[in-house]
Amino acid sequence: MLADAITPPMDRQRAQAIADTFDLRALPADFLANPYPVYAALREQQPVRRMPDGSVFLTRCADLMAVYRDAQAFSSDKHVEFAPKYGTGSALFQHHTTSLVFNDPPLHTRVRRLIMGALTRRAIAEMEPGLVSLVNQLLDQIAARGGGDLIEDFASAIPVEIIGNLLDVPHPDRGPLRAWSLAILGALEPTLSAQQEAAGNAAVTEMTDYLRTLVAARRRQPGDPERDVLTRLIQGETGGEQLSEVELLQNCIFLLNAGHETTTNLIGNGLILLQEFPAARAGLLHALQQTSGNADAEEAVLDRAVDEFLRFEPSNQLGNRRVLKDTQVGGVDLPAGTLVTLCIAAANRDPAQFSEPETLKLAREGNKHLAFGFGIHQCAGLSLARLEGRIAIGQFLRRFPDYRLSEAPTRGGRARFRGFLRAPFSV
Repeated sequence: MLADAITPPMDRQRAQAIADTFDLRALPADFLANPYPVYAALREQQPVRRMPDGSVFLTRCADLMAVYRDAQAFSSDKHVEFAPKYGTGSALFQHHTTSLVFNDPPLHTRVRRLIMGALTRRAIAEMEPGLVSLVNQLLDQIAARGGGDLIEDFASAIPVEIIGNLLDVPHPDRGPLRAWSLAILGALEPTLSAQQEAAGNAAVTEMTDYLRTLVAARRRQPGDPERDVLTRLIQGETGGEQLSEVELLQNCIFLLNAGHETTTNLIGNGLILLQEFPAARAGLLHALQQTSGNADAEEAVLDRAVDEFLRFEPSNQLGNRRVLKDTQVGGVDLPAGTLVTLCIAAANRDPAQFSEPETLKLAREGNKHLAFGFGIHQCAGLSLARLEGRIAIGQFLRRFPDYRLSEAPTRGGRARFRGFLRAPFSV
């Protein structure tokens, strides 16, 4: 069955063997296909795993929460970590050490405040009609063809348009955005091939060159700062400090990337999980049928489902911090300078936090997953991502309740960002 091929099983002995020698720089193919048994073994036996390079790998939910809460002891700044990886003169180094997610206050605070000012509850609510219209257009095209690819024809097309709208990128210019995003984020993997590095540097350079032109045009003709994130970033805070040109350009790249692949993975993973778990799919379809006509109840059903997709198969599976002062996590001493990897995917299946964590329960209540992080670095666009996931998956299921995969889907083959490259289907 196709469902059996989506996430191949891994027996306990094999998972234990990988866990015993676990190294993010040398991950076998069967781990990338299904990392969860290995994460379970690490969480049970080595929750603070010392890695060959001296870093530590955390898998318990409580330990991740402790790190997220303590921004004084754990830094998100990546200058030290990324200098040997990319070289300090590279485009990738400049981008990743300037973007919101890989910085500490005060830069992080300034940029986040500007972005959040254009992502208010009202602003996001006003996006919903346009999002519904976009999704329905994509579904019309799929219906006319009798199917397509869940990723290329649906999941990836939605966030590109939404983030493009937020920055007011002209529609004819949006074609390269997905390829640029995949190349830049692909360079964040624990190991980096020469080809990945070259593609990532080229993507940053090309994207920066394009954005300079876009920023110059927006300076001449500003948009509505209540809805146009680029205009907000250009104008800065009233009476406050403005972003430098480098900060501005690199955080525009960050916005396009952060809002793109993670949301693509959320939508794609969710629709493919429903193929892998037919009982969960039947339950969700039944719940939607029962709440049809009651918009609030239907929205609640889909919101719970989206959060469970994010818990069970988080789009971004790994985070990183650097220890600023001698401290402890999980009873283990961590000296200043230690690099820490936060395994969100393992924490999201921690039985100490979630009942039946290996079961996809789309009606799960009180789902305090860490797919969006926590603390000062919690995802700034989480409300928008949830809206995109709810509308995309809900509209898709209403239109094509009997959709089915026509081929086994192709995973992205990455440890940090978990999603699919292709997923052919028919309706």
